[in-house]
Amino acid sequence: MATRLARKLPSSFSAFSSSPITKLTSGISPPSMSHGGPGLRCASSSSSSSTTTTGSNSSSSKREKKITDRLSAVIDAVNDRKLPPELRGQRNKVISETDIINVVEQRIWHSMEEGQFENLAGKGKPLNLNTNPHADPAEDTLYRILSKNGCAPEWVELNKEIRNKVSEWRVALKKAWTSKCNGNDEEKWIESCEPLKKQLRDINDKVFRYNLIVPFGRQMFGLKWEKEVARLEE
Repeated sequence: MATRLARKLPSSFSAFSSSPITKLTSGISPPSMSHGGPGLRCASSSSSSSTTTTGSNSSSSKREKKITDRLSAVIDAVNDRKLPPELRGQRNKVISETDIINVVEQRIWHSMEEGQFENLAGKGKPLNLNTNPHADPAEDTLYRILSKNGCAPEWVELNKEIRNKVSEWRVALKKAWTSKCNGNDEEKWIESCEPLKKQLRDINDKVFRYNLIVPFGRQMFGLKWEKEVARLEE
């Protein structure tokens, strides 16, 4: 019986080895486990990509820093050129505009000592005030036409009117205050304050209009009742 089984085993094994499953699986090799298997290979690839990203970020930040440094150097060079030659290269020593003004004044004094202002064109002659080189050409022409015809701009006339009214108002206020200080009734002071406050509002309205039409830099402040009375109390 054993001999018969032994004779039949090779035939069964040969049949098994020639089966389709065996042929399909014979070409499949087990996965390589080098470097810790597929899992570790994925980890190594992700770490390499993160290293590449970090390297690119650092290089971009270096480029930005380099550009910023170059721009700062250009700005410093431009600002340095704005300074007088005596202060160039010493911007850290320039604390305020006074340092620059001192340099300008020294230059003026040296020029005067050297006589550079002695032979100026028009020396000893009256200044020509018909034109203003710092004014707008259109406004300058308008002012010259008004001046030739004996007129003044509206804001000039309004300025005179405001100053005259302020002067008259302060005289009236001082008179009422003196009357109060001489022992007059408090009710009389209150009665005299009402028209004075009305006049103050009218003056401030004129000041508001004046500030709207006057050239920039020549605006004036209005009057304040408390401030004017406090000045009298002093």
